[in-house]
Amino acid sequence: MRTRPSSRLIILSPENHVLLFNFFHKDDALSGKSYWATPGGGLKHHESYEQAALRELHEETGLTRSTAGPQISSRTFSMMLPSGETVLAEERFFIINTDKSDIDRSGWSSNEKKVIRHHYWWTIEELRRTNETIFPRDLLISVLEGKSTDSSSLNASQCPNVPLV
Repeated sequence: MRTRPSSRLIILSPENHVLLFNFFHKDDALSGKSYWATPGGGLKHHESYEQAALRELHEETGLTRSTAGPQISSRTFSMMLPSGETVLAEERFFIINTDKSDIDRSGWSSNEKKVIRHHYWWTIEELRRTNETIFPRDLLISVLEGKSTDSSSLNASQCPNVPLV
């Protein structure tokens, strides 16, 4: 099984909301699947996780940073790609703080335009109450809980590896 390294972005607003994209697959191997997930994506050849995080941040939101935020968690699990290929996903999560709530979609690939229906800034209460599928829900709640108590001390112990639900 091929390994697919990727960087995921936990983008936080000053109001302690987290940005998620709503994915809906119609014409691929995941047809009928709908879920919410963090922005991010796979590493390109010779790209580091931090470089991929910065590239994905700009491509998917229009935000630009010179350095990625702290890497606060990672997880490894098998997943099916829209192509039907099953891969071993190796994800690393980075915290990005922003004061902007608008995103720029001009950097989206044709596939992103096809499968991402919309975006939403979720509150911790909404994440706790929803019946929607959210990846990685437990990690996002942990991050928001940590930020609401002390935003300067997020670390890996507050955001343990979370298996795919």
